[in-house]
Amino acid sequence: MNGRVAQIWRYPIKAHGCEALQQVELSKGQTMPWDRHWAVAHEHSEADGREWVPCANFSRGAKAPSLMALKARLDARTQRITLTHPDLQPLSFLPDGDETGFLEWIRKIMPETRAASARIIRVPGRGLTDTAFPSISLNSLTTLDALSSAAGHTLSPLRWRGNIWFEGLPAWQEFDWIDKRLRIGTAELVVRERITRCRATMANPENGICDTDTLALIEKNWGHKDFGIYGEIITDGCVSVGDKLEVLQ
Repeated sequence: MNGRVAQIWRYPIKAHGCEALQQVELSKGQTMPWDRHWAVAHEHSEADGREWVPCANFSRGAKAPSLMALKARLDARTQRITLTHPDLQPLSFLPDGDETGFLEWIRKIMPETRAASARIIRVPGRGLTDTAFPSISLNSLTTLDALSSAAGHTLSPLRWRGNIWFEGLPAWQEFDWIDKRLRIGTAELVVRERITRCRATMANPENGICDTDTLALIEKNWGHKDFGIYGEIITDGCVSVGDKLEVLQ
């Protein structure tokens, strides 16, 4: 049985807005192009852009749920990003050259009890994924349907900040794929691990307000706090919405 790619998303600035794609070119050993290309280090962060560091060094939805309502649009040619949020006027800026304006803009929706956003960084050659290895996150819409049924209301895919969403396979089957190879479009990946989730998923991506205890919901019904899987690209290729997902071994 094969699945089908239903959605593709990237997050140009880690935890600061999502952008839908119809097609993406994937490269061996790399993150999705422009995914988590930048991240916002907070005032207590040790991140300096020289190497990957864990997500605790960055402003993120787990600590500032209002960030979950951000949307992004990246012009890859100019590297200009436009951010929108229901409580703010749109902002268009260059992450590598207009940091001050962004920090003033984002401060309006950041909790006063959390470390303030201090600077935008990037690490040459890789995106700042939550994993120490360059990863692509994959999520099942069927699994999300099962979780929505348990919640009693529809849960948006945007709560989970995944790269590739697929459909047409049984719920939770993706957890059986650890160490297996997948072919998606013309790219191939190895599934490395399950994704253990954080409080960011509790926030409604329409308004940034926490309205569902997703972690308790998963633990109560399935005995863990995992949703989705991380893969590592092992063969270059193109992935488009509608492409087949095939488990190879």
